[in-house]
Amino acid sequence: MSSVVLPEAEIRNTNWSSDVYAPSDDSFALVDAVKEYLLQLHSKCLLQQLPRICLEVGCGSGYVICSAALAIQCLEQQQQQQRLVQASSPQPPAAAAAGCGGGCQFFATDINPAALQAAAQTLASHQVHGVQLVQTDLVASLIPRLAGAIDLLLFNPPYVPTPDEEVQRQGIAQAWAGGVDGRRVTDRLLAQLPDLLSPQGHAFIVTVSENRPQEIISILEAQGFVASIALSRAADEESLHILHVHRPAAAAAAAVAGASGSGNTTEAAAVLDTATG
Repeated sequence: MSSVVLPEAEIRNTNWSSDVYAPSDDSFALVDAVKEYLLQLHSKCLLQQLPRICLEVGCGSGYVICSAALAIQCLEQQQQQQRLVQASSPQPPAAAAAGCGGGCQFFATDINPAALQAAAQTLASHQVHGVQLVQTDLVASLIPRLAGAIDLLLFNPPYVPTPDEEVQRQGIAQAWAGGVDGRRVTDRLLAQLPDLLSPQGHAFIVTVSENRPQEIISILEAQGFVASIALSRAADEESLHILHVHRPAAAAAAAVAGASGSGNTTEAAAVLDTATG
């Protein structure tokens, strides 16, 4: 099988300002971890497991969600080519239809309106259309509609240990101030993760050593997830650890089987849509 190089957003075409978190080592590590996961799907001929709903929580400049969209859409194109080959070869109709479905829907949230404007410009600069950008606190306005439907969740939280009162500051501080142990915002999302991920969903979460990633893994395991460190990387004065979270394979398969045929079309109420028509 030929090697695949997945695209990602270019820094020169990524937008940010003094009020918006710029792409940095944590952003790059998160994108690298997600691309490695997607490449594993490709190498194992599991493109039918590409996400159908992808959400980034706290998108900032839009670098991560743009990179994810470019990579997933690249693999979707390969999947389409595989379908064309299958359609031209003799095989049972069920086999030819396996893995068919619509493309991935992309969502990104941020509480900072300046971040959403920057993300919209980043996506437009890369000609990535249709990503729905939502101004909300974490996933508050999406919970009713995306509950149990997210196949790929990306989260680079404010993880820097600070006094708790720093978490409530406005502007760029919202992107890095994490409160005691740098975990105040992360822990809020962890509590919601069981209600967010689909049965086959995966999440990638940025942590640093001060956040006690092994303790986070224990919390996730107590919730019934499988969690591990997908990537570790030294960056300036930080030690980054990207967590990979998903449900046990048996539980995911059972949930998918139980939900088969139910049908679920999700349409989020976005406050800013980059689609051009």
